[in-house]
Amino acid sequence: METTTQPLEGSAQHSTGTSERRTALIAVTVFPLIVVAAGVAGFLTPDRFVPFRPEVPWMLGLVMFLMGVTLTVKDLRRIAKRPWIIAIGITAHYVIMPLAGWAVVSLLRLPPDLAVGVILVGCAPSGTASNVMTYLAKGDVALAVSIAAVSTVLAPLLMPTLTLWLAGQYVTVPATAMLGDIVTTVLVPVVAGVAVRWLFPRAVLALTPAMPWLSVAAIAFIVAVVMSGSAAAVASAGWVVLLAVVIHNGIGLVLGYAAGRACHVDSASRRALAFEVSMQNSGLAASLATTYFTPTAALAPAIFSVWHNVSGAIAAAAMARRPLGEPENRSLRRPI
Repeated sequence: METTTQPLEGSAQHSTGTSERRTALIAVTVFPLIVVAAGVAGFLTPDRFVPFRPEVPWMLGLVMFLMGVTLTVKDLRRIAKRPWIIAIGITAHYVIMPLAGWAVVSLLRLPPDLAVGVILVGCAPSGTASNVMTYLAKGDVALAVSIAAVSTVLAPLLMPTLTLWLAGQYVTVPATAMLGDIVTTVLVPVVAGVAVRWLFPRAVLALTPAMPWLSVAAIAFIVAVVMSGSAAAVASAGWVVLLAVVIHNGIGLVLGYAAGRACHVDSASRRALAFEVSMQNSGLAASLATTYFTPTAALAPAIFSVWHNVSGAIAAAAMARRPLGEPENRSLRRPI
């Protein structure tokens, strides 16, 4: 009986892992295509989407609520058990991406409206898709989820402060109003999602397969509305913004991984750091840009929404082909 059961269990686990990986691959392939299609629709038929501009914060709130629903009590416990390596990830995220955004803006000499959009997306918390990329790259998914959660909780304080510091020279930054808006559209929905997961676990489990599609539909809606208001800017400066986004995201990938290496964490953790640093909550940045600045300022976050999924999928595929090395410093990699 024992010799029969073990292969069956191994087979079942392999089947489950294969199914999850297949689902993740579909997500990173299909989701960017949906977002691209939404952006094209917003650009070609702006009159259809411009009237929905007031609904953008509500759509962002839905995305953040769904993110909160995916968090479990175990995820929250992981944060308490691994404070140092999570602190490394949060520090790297909120140092590398904001400064990289400012550097790219200065290098390309972008006009104020475009500059604030690049900096704003650089000051945003980690994007939800980073967890999927970490999984595909065979990285430390638990660490990725923890960093994403903590960076989101800290966003109401850090995002307005960093934006004011780095973008204040270009435009007037209403930092206090932004703080209140981020609390309302990010922190409150995430906490509500965690509460719903805790109170109604069975219902949440039944709806889990539909949640990624709801999230991408909301993000696609935001991108379509942003592009509808930025059609003129796309026509005149689209390629410059795309270049800025590609450089910005690339710096995050390289320096995020390098930060892990410099701190002597293991290979799986370095892969998680690469994605948690480089992939931003561009939906939040687009919503804030639309609310507090100009439609042109929201162009960089909209393009970032598409590009970081493309670059992330490519990087994840490349990492997945490389075997994981032994931990370089076991004191930082505590058991969960």
